[in-house]
Amino acid sequence: MNRSLLAAPLLGLLVGACSNGDHPQQMHGTLERDRLELVAESHERITEVLVREGDRVAAGAVLLRQEAGTMQPRLDQARAALAEAERRLADVVEGPRQRELEEARAALAGAESVLETERREFERVDQLVERKLLSASSRDQARARRDAAVAARDQSRARLRLLQEGTRPEQVRAAEAAVQRSQAVLAELETSAALYEVRAARAGWIEALPYKLGERPPAGAPVVVLLAEGTPYARIHVPEPLRAGMTAGRRVAVSIDGVEGALDGTVRYISAEAAFTPYYALTQTDRARLSYLAEVALDDPRAAALPVGVPVQVTVAAPSAEPR
Repeated sequence: MNRSLLAAPLLGLLVGACSNGDHPQQMHGTLERDRLELVAESHERITEVLVREGDRVAAGAVLLRQEAGTMQPRLDQARAALAEAERRLADVVEGPRQRELEEARAALAGAESVLETERREFERVDQLVERKLLSASSRDQARARRDAAVAARDQSRARLRLLQEGTRPEQVRAAEAAVQRSQAVLAELETSAALYEVRAARAGWIEALPYKLGERPPAGAPVVVLLAEGTPYARIHVPEPLRAGMTAGRRVAVSIDGVEGALDGTVRYISAEAAFTPYYALTQTDRARLSYLAEVALDDPRAAALPVGVPVQVTVAAPSAEPR
């Protein structure tokens, strides 16, 4: 399933840095989490929605299903075929049971008894034909019955011999191949069936369900928006004058409304290309400045439970205060 990993909507704002090099330099932004847009692989009707907005879900959980047509009966048939192939393989590997051996011995004993009877009957009829008391056709019929009894005895003897010798290696290989073929068929069908299910790529919270039960989303359209679990991060805009001092790995202090004391943070990403500060920046002067998008990882466990969108202030010590 294709999943696009997007950042949560940016409300990050920039506050201009103090021009005095002896003062801390502050940037404003918001707390964010990774947002995952989970898309529909097919243009089929939504038949099940298993979550609601705000629900917490585990990685791999099924979130919704789409109509799969005849897929379910085909899956059931493939699973039954695999179970039968596995049963046959187990029988072959286990070899003949004691009951089968006893039945084969009894069948051979019966065939030998019939053969002995037909032999005596043939000898009696042959003598009568020689004495002209029966026709030659009677002897032919008796001979045919005797020969049939011989064939039946030989067949019973051969079956008993096979059971006594056990399973041949080629029989085991053939049964194993049948199981592998059934497994391949089932795996292919399960892969196809997965196209009609949307699963959570990561643990997190359901932020939005753009489509409702019964609707037909276009193939490739996001049908679930998921906020990923884990510690959130601060997203800010770095003004152009501060860009040279802001590099990945730099330690900063992050202040969050409602949280006592500043949290330790580390710059994990900063854009290489500048853009104008968004139109919703604080002042007209700020909006005219170039800035660089940056993300700050929070190292304090207190941040894990905070919601997205909370305003943050990122403070960087002035260059003159940095230890040399």
